[in-house]
Amino acid sequence: MPVAKGSTIDPERTRATILEAATPVLYERGLDGIGVAELCARIGISKETLYRHFGTKDALVEAVLEVRSDRVMSWLASAVAAAGQDPADQLSAVFDALGQWYDEPVFRGCAMLNAAAQHHVEAVRAITARHLGRYLELLTGIASRAGAADPHLLGRQLLILVEGATVVAAHHSAVGAGDHARRAALTLLSARTSLEC
Repeated sequence: MPVAKGSTIDPERTRATILEAATPVLYERGLDGIGVAELCARIGISKETLYRHFGTKDALVEAVLEVRSDRVMSWLASAVAAAGQDPADQLSAVFDALGQWYDEPVFRGCAMLNAAAQHHVEAVRAITARHLGRYLELLTGIASRAGAADPHLLGRQLLILVEGATVVAAHHSAVGAGDHARRAALTLLSARTSLEC
């Protein structure tokens, strides 16, 4: 990432550029599937640059996961907001968005769960737990707006459907995974709100 003659180095921009370049490489290859030298070569930086901005590869991994979590949650919150006020439409929007993601050629499953499974480091597991907590908050909000007597329980059940569909799409077949999970989620939402209201 050479700096043009006469321009100044902006550490924040450099850091953001490294994160953007490293994210797809780490997602494709896995956190432990690529060494520092190859990672640096793939993203066009020196080891010194990586270490100057992140200290360690683990710190880069943690930053990549934090940024990815933010992006995923912003993307899903936008899908929910665009769906309008009906909780069933909001829930459908979550699973429709996930279904589109499952169909992308670069889809490799949930980066957070992949990271927790591949990289047995407490910091990565903590990031994964926070990410799942953010998913749970989104889904619990939908359950609450739907009038569920126990929105947290319903939110957790919906989270299990989200992650289950993601695992099935990544490791078995993406065909219809989002649609099947959406239909199951809507059935669950209907049963938990009509029976408890």
